[in-house]
Amino acid sequence: MKVVVRKRTVGNIPLLEVVAEDKIYEPLPLIIYYHGWQTAKELVLTQGRRLAAKKFRVLLPDAANHGERKTKTSEIPSLTFWDSIQTNLYEFGYLVDYFENLGLTVGKIGVGGISMGGITTCMLLTQHTEIDVAACVMGSPAPINYRERIRMHAKELGFYLPNDYRQLTSWLETYDLSLSPEKVAGRPLFFWHGTKDEKVPYQQTADFIKANPQTNITFVSAEERHFVQIATMDQITEFFASNLNKIS
Repeated sequence: MKVVVRKRTVGNIPLLEVVAEDKIYEPLPLIIYYHGWQTAKELVLTQGRRLAAKKFRVLLPDAANHGERKTKTSEIPSLTFWDSIQTNLYEFGYLVDYFENLGLTVGKIGVGGISMGGITTCMLLTQHTEIDVAACVMGSPAPINYRERIRMHAKELGFYLPNDYRQLTSWLETYDLSLSPEKVAGRPLFFWHGTKDEKVPYQQTADFIKANPQTNITFVSAEERHFVQIATMDQITEFFASNLNKIS
């Protein structure tokens, strides 16, 4: 099956639409897959191609401050990071609505992402019941804990953080999946995390899984650092293929 990659701009969002060539104009299950911090949509294209080969329409957007939207990163730790994630949250519904209005969806929605994109995915699950299947790869379902890690790290290195850092990022509490695990609501959810991850702590994912033993949650770990192997991409692809196509 030949897969095509179409470069598009939806509103002001640059994205790659990845879809089987013979399915371009057909309604298909929709997957939005988010890239990681300080990378770009092209870095998740291999994953996008694999998913599209399973007859999904896959959207790979550039997050704010990344890729074609790249801006200078703020010197205040995590300001650009949280801003990029919040913009992903703002734009998710807009992208879904756009492709629904084109008649290119079938009411089945999947979301996934790596690192920052995985954090985005977990946050979206707290608010969007229309998401059917999700995959968090090297991300964290506990952004409040991750925020504290950033704060401690910045303090150790002597970086400036405003005294009201927690208040300025208080919106994270509404989107913290670890604080509202019931919002998974039986939906198939895949986690992959390397035990040697040096950027997003493995333990945050492991603690969430331990506290929420649900049959609909799949957790795969490996003795890896912050890097996604091809074998992991295949696992993610099969997870979506096995679960999203079952949704009636």
